[in-house]
Amino acid sequence: MIWLETIVGLVFVVGSAGLMLFFALPRVRQGRVTFRPIAAMQRLRRAIGLAVEDGTRLHVSIGKSSIFSPTNASALVGLSTLERVAQLSLVSDRPPVATSGDGSLSILSQDTLRAAYRIANVPELYDPDRGRLTGATPNAYIAGTLLVIFDERASTNMLVGNFGAEVGLLTEASERQGAFTLGASDSLTGQAVLFAAAEETLIGEELFALPAYLQSGVIHQASLRLQDVLRWVVVGLILLAAVLAFLGISIL
Repeated sequence: MIWLETIVGLVFVVGSAGLMLFFALPRVRQGRVTFRPIAAMQRLRRAIGLAVEDGTRLHVSIGKSSIFSPTNASALVGLSTLERVAQLSLVSDRPPVATSGDGSLSILSQDTLRAAYRIANVPELYDPDRGRLTGATPNAYIAGTLLVIFDERASTNMLVGNFGAEVGLLTEASERQGAFTLGASDSLTGQAVLFAAAEETLIGEELFALPAYLQSGVIHQASLRLQDVLRWVVVGLILLAAVLAFLGISIL
């Protein structure tokens, strides 16, 4: 049975990847893509625009999860968000700063910022110090990130990644500075704290929709369409299982 589960999982992954590439094709994505209105996304775009106009800092904290851990999906979303934020704030007097609690994430955040400046044909503006490892342990990471919030004149703090209950210290610091805070985490504990303490919070799969709402690229929009397809697949399987159970047919 283990080999059967492996084959089913492989087919699911390959099929999902194929559908995502299909939705990214120019012929398939013709016309304007309309997203469900999310108040947090609208406020975030406004906060980014105000930060660029005011010459204040944008701060993206991408969590403490290693890129090699099972919770790395949220870190990848944080990196995609960082790249788009860097592109949107190239003309700002204070370029964005990224903080993380893992060495691999700090290296990737630096590379992400470098890519954003290279795409904009201004590689000379890139500064590797803007992608920072603020601590190698959860508490050290939070302590180092607090310094960025207090000392870097950050008017917008985006907390996108894997966080524990300690993330409440970051939201409190942001509130003291009068800054806008958007929180999104794949951890249930982190979501609970952010929902109670952050100004705006993304719940559940809204985390993975963040790059698409910031217009990071067609592949992110395709991923949202794939999520819709998978939702209908799950609904269909649940209804099928209910009907079979009603008929007394066991699928196990």
